[in-house]
Amino acid sequence: MTDPAAITDADWAMIENAGQAALDADGPEAAMRALARACFDRLGDRDAHHAPGALKPGERQFFVAGTFFVTPDTRHHMLVGNTGFPPEQERLLVPIDGGHPGWVYANRSKLLLENTDEHTGFRQYLKTARMGSAVLAPLIWRGVFHGQLFMAAQARRTMRARDLALLVAMSKVATGAWIAHGGPAWLAANYPPVNAYTVGRDGLAG
Repeated sequence: MTDPAAITDADWAMIENAGQAALDADGPEAAMRALARACFDRLGDRDAHHAPGALKPGERQFFVAGTFFVTPDTRHHMLVGNTGFPPEQERLLVPIDGGHPGWVYANRSKLLLENTDEHTGFRQYLKTARMGSAVLAPLIWRGVFHGQLFMAAQARRTMRARDLALLVAMSKVATGAWIAHGGPAWLAANYPPVNAYTVGRDGLAG
């Protein structure tokens, strides 16, 4: 019987293939989207929503993924290369100290939120719903915190330790691809975005 917590050959192949797609991408955002999309397609317990209490009445299982990058003025995290967000939130701006992205920034550390209901500091920044489970990993280059790779799901306990481990591995690829594609210069040229969707520190109403 296969251990559901084990990292498999297919998982490593995902990182290899997504990493090559990121290196072949036409620019930094396309590279980040390639990596986020691979996480979106594979990470998380795909049966988690069947467990009792995983979804509240009216909720449905779905996923989002992407990267947040620290803006040049260090006031916000700006969403880049997302999968699953509504179009109007393509350039979501979250306060630099807001919610768990703010925690990852302050602590320069990876984070697993198996059930966001158990974390009073969790804030809803996605317009469509409050997510129930999430993983986040920082992108740090030569000691400088540039951003973070993340994935979240509506159903609680979708994200597990194995998903965090894979996301962290992918975050290392993301960091290198971001720098190789000139991500900091791209960010400086595209901030502030004309289609900014700015949220407050306390997030959106559920």
